[in-house]
Amino acid sequence: YNGCISRSKSLTDEENVKLFGKCNNPNGHGHNYKVIVTVRGEIDPVSGMVINLTDLKEYMQEAIMEPLDHKNLDKDVPYFAEVVSTTENVAVFIWENLKKLLPLGTLYKVKVYETDQNIVVYKGEETI
Repeated sequence: YNGCISRSKSLTDEENVKLFGKCNNPNGHGHNYKVIVTVRGEIDPVSGMVINLTDLKEYMQEAIMEPLDHKNLDKDVPYFAEVVSTTENVAVFIWENLKKLLPLGTLYKVKVYETDQNIVVYKGEETI
């Protein structure tokens, strides 16, 4: 469970209802997010892996589970005090946390499922 309120402080109550619909609940609501992390890079000839899976699990524990699992995003996670807790912003938060831990250039994609129909894919900031 991750509680979020899904409302913007910069919008009126009416604008929040129009933008967020049923997710605009002043008392918050819960989600069971599913996160898929994709890495890329050279395959180590000895291990046969791009990154050791045990290490990746530890990085994911630190970057995702510790700060977010069973938390009310808007009340318990400082990042979301000023950032609207949409699935898009959850994906950005996870990306930024993982990027600090993973070897440079190995993080390729973060995919966050809010529901089976609401999925966000984030690959970091891309320049044209």
